[in-house]
Amino acid sequence: MEEQKKTQTDNTENNGIFFGQNNKNYWWSFFGTLFLLLLFNWFIFPGLGRKSIIETDYGTFLNMVDEGLVKEVSINKGYVYFSSETETVNSRTGKKEVQIYQTGQMDDPELVNRLVYARGQGEGDKITFSRVIPKENSPLMNILMYWILPGLLLYFGATYMMKNLAKRGGMGGNFMSFGEKKEKIYAEDEIKTTFADVAGQDEAKESLMEIVDFLHNPDKYASIGATLPKGALLVGPPGTGKTLIARAVAGEAKVPFFAISGSEFVQMFVGMGAAKVRDLFKQASEKAPCIVFIDEIDAIGKKRDGMVSNDEREQTLNQLLTEMDGFDGRKGVVILGATNRPESLDKALLRPGRFDRQVRMELPDLAGRKAILEVHLKKVHHEEVDVNLIARATAGSSGAEIANIVNESALRAVKMGRNSVTTADLEESIETVIAGAQRKGKVISDEEKRAIAYHEIGHALVAAKQTHSAPVHKITIIPRTSGALGYTMQVDSEEQNLLSKEDILNRITTLTGGRAAEEVILTRVTTGASNDIEQATKLARAMITRFGMSDTYGMMALETVNNPYLGSDTSLACSAETAAKIDEEVRQIIAAQHDKARNIIRENEPAMHRLTEFLLTKETITGEEFMRILQQPTE
Repeated sequence: MEEQKKTQTDNTENNGIFFGQNNKNYWWSFFGTLFLLLLFNWFIFPGLGRKSIIETDYGTFLNMVDEGLVKEVSINKGYVYFSSETETVNSRTGKKEVQIYQTGQMDDPELVNRLVYARGQGEGDKITFSRVIPKENSPLMNILMYWILPGLLLYFGATYMMKNLAKRGGMGGNFMSFGEKKEKIYAEDEIKTTFADVAGQDEAKESLMEIVDFLHNPDKYASIGATLPKGALLVGPPGTGKTLIARAVAGEAKVPFFAISGSEFVQMFVGMGAAKVRDLFKQASEKAPCIVFIDEIDAIGKKRDGMVSNDEREQTLNQLLTEMDGFDGRKGVVILGATNRPESLDKALLRPGRFDRQVRMELPDLAGRKAILEVHLKKVHHEEVDVNLIARATAGSSGAEIANIVNESALRAVKMGRNSVTTADLEESIETVIAGAQRKGKVISDEEKRAIAYHEIGHALVAAKQTHSAPVHKITIIPRTSGALGYTMQVDSEEQNLLSKEDILNRITTLTGGRAAEEVILTRVTTGASNDIEQATKLARAMITRFGMSDTYGMMALETVNNPYLGSDTSLACSAETAAKIDEEVRQIIAAQHDKARNIIRENEPAMHRLTEFLLTKETITGEEFMRILQQPTE
């Protein structure tokens, strides 16, 4: 244990060229630089620190000699220095001192006679004068003073500044990083995370539990001839807990944990990244069994092509491949990598013997979201919370987003002057994360507010009058910081993994309900339907190009999905003529569902007016209130 802690200290210290192994060298460098500055001052600027010298002309000097005001004269390197008979007060020290003057030496052969006979013939009245014999420094001293000392001073000063810039995240991070080790080694008593802290990823935990069991009981696997997987690649969207579960593996196995980001291998100088890889695996071998975690491995593991864009990155990848082939898997060194771009990784990195398995970390389902909520609710004081409702309302959210929602609810409870979190706090936090905070100070005219209310009631009414549509949970016309002036929230009663063609068409109809209400009730349209139009177009296009729900093209793939874990952007895989036909079919689908929405609004126009007036009064209504008013008989 003590040895592991010592290793941690050694690796997190600065190991640069000048500063050595520990912080004591910072003091040595400080005093050493101060000493060099004093030497530099002494040799290069010998005049500094002396009495102040007043420059004057040669004529004034001769007049002062004739008047008997000069006491002492010294000739040095073409300059005449002489002191006055009168004393002056030093402005800094407050003491009386003899003033020193300086003038240029003229070609005056009578100067000596002037000085000898200027004052009386008595010994006390003579002017003391002398000439300083110039001494030339040796060549070695000149080299030391003018080359070595200034060079060392600049070197030490630059090194000190670049190290400080590196600590503060400045531009010096890569400049003086030779020999610097950035990987972190955590002793086993520092890893407190276990599988109990990871919820909603049961399949991933089951897959990684084999690695933990192997590290605990290697003989059980060795008896049958099985070997420990050298590496496991954690793949999934951001926020699904890839880093958390990697720490949990080390915490469960109670082994040292090396953590480093893929971007830390990329250096300014070619070969530095490869050196870091060698050093990392060397330390891991010494501390085996252990876990080595490389986060964002796609930073160094991207596919290699014919064009070499970054020679340093490719050398680092080659070194990583070599090291993964070179170490003995029986020692218990396990490499865990994490990425949300698996399609960009080099095939050589993914082959068996390097990363033997891929562990998928998908967005949690309903049961997973409930488990994640329960884990994070244990960290805050809360009352009886409807976990099932919150889990259904957070469909499509990652573990990190759910953790953020719980934290936002705790902050809201404090803001409201309560010491416990309620279901209402969690519901408001969901809306804050999705649509932003409320903009209570935004001024909206009565006419615009009425148009927003009709628009949102149009969405809700069309959804309620269709089958296979998610129930309305909440309607509000309070503006949000995301730009939304109001919204209608629908929450499915259960987890839905598959969508039928009817389900998608009903969703498109609901999206067009807001614009349909404006056309039927207000007889004019507004810009409030921009997001509805975008979502409806995406769904209609996906029906044709990806889901095979088109009568014209059938089961023909016309579009590919890029970066499924990062935005899922798409690109068409068809000719320009086919793309034009797809656009026309998309328009027809949206137009048909738009007509359906208008008909629903016309058939329920009295209910539209009742619901809108109620929403304008309360600004926010629940799904239960909406259904109660909708089901009232028409007078």
